[in-house]
Amino acid sequence: MECEFPTINSNKEQIKEIFNIVKTIAVVGLSPDETKASYRVAKYLQESGFKIVPIYPKEDTILGEKVYRSLAEIPFEVDMVDIFRKPDALNMVADACIKRGDVKVFWAQKEIVNNEAAAKARDAGMVVVQNMCSMVEHRSL
Repeated sequence: MECEFPTINSNKEQIKEIFNIVKTIAVVGLSPDETKASYRVAKYLQESGFKIVPIYPKEDTILGEKVYRSLAEIPFEVDMVDIFRKPDALNMVADACIKRGDVKVFWAQKEIVNNEAAAKARDAGMVVVQNMCSMVEHRSL
């Protein structure tokens, strides 16, 4: 698979605003393995005051939170979706975000870029961040 350069992305000012408005973050691909980046990032965000909602195919709880199998299963509002999946899965995630209708931020983690999915999310009114770590960006504020 060829790497993509993010042609759709947010700037530092938009990212600062994201962290001012976001309260609930669904983490797609949140592993229960403490050595994985998804776990470390979600733990940091949780400790920083955000509500974390794990999306993972197995487990009942991660970081003390109920695990959902998909975005569609979450019965309350989600402000941001933080994605730890391969780039080719992002179209499916974007579609799920659009179908929910409440997601404000579509965030693809470091080294994850899919401009087609990003365009879909942006066109549906979401702020898009690609190829950036939410923990690193939050810490830099």
